[in-house]
Amino acid sequence: MTAPVFVVGQLEAIGPEFVLDGPEGRHAVSVKRLRPGEDVVLTDGRGRWAEGVVKATEGKDRLVVTDLETVVEEPEESPRITVVQALPKGDRGELAVETMTEVGVDAIVPWAASRCITQWRGERGQKALGKWRATAREAGKQSRRVRFPEVADAATTKQVAALLAAADFAAVLHESGGEPLATADLPAEGEIVLVVGPEGGISPEELAQFAQAGASACVLGRTVLRTSTAGTAAAALLMGRTGRWS
Repeated sequence: MTAPVFVVGQLEAIGPEFVLDGPEGRHAVSVKRLRPGEDVVLTDGRGRWAEGVVKATEGKDRLVVTDLETVVEEPEESPRITVVQALPKGDRGELAVETMTEVGVDAIVPWAASRCITQWRGERGQKALGKWRATAREAGKQSRRVRFPEVADAATTKQVAALLAAADFAAVLHESGGEPLATADLPAEGEIVLVVGPEGGISPEELAQFAQAGASACVLGRTVLRTSTAGTAAAALLMGRTGRWS
């Protein structure tokens, strides 16, 4: 799928012709500068999509799309990959979300680890969460995805432990790991949950709680990655090993 992707609210009521307006229409007309005859994909970001052809542009923010006859639903990937991402400082969280979306992660769970420098509280936390979700949406479009990753509400350590306990495979990226993620026994289907710690590291208490929930401590390689890049590197490894990139 090489045609540019644009998000619409619902595809159920879409007809053979559709007017894309608002911010998405503006992006299509004024930024992408699409012209009649070019292919586009409209999606709800939840797996449903339709391919059409640009019929005309109107002003600076309206794109008329035609030949929208078939709505396709992309099945969910298996195994499903969830990354629990400790809150990084600055805008590194958005970088992590962007690159994990590009490699194909299915769900991202922000985690308020005890050693996180950044803490999401009140209005500031809601604003930060909104940025993560907007980043996932834009990265999903850029990478031509039609099923964008879910970005959950910020989780506590107890909530992360429950998520790990319910997974078919659960791992924590940590230097104490005795097994490389590259050789871990992965399920062919179900749910894989991976935990990425903060800049200050995962505390011994958190490690113990995750181990009790059934998570193994694994290493990626000989080098130490930043919290904002470790999840992407690990997810790429899992994509190759599970056959999702084949």
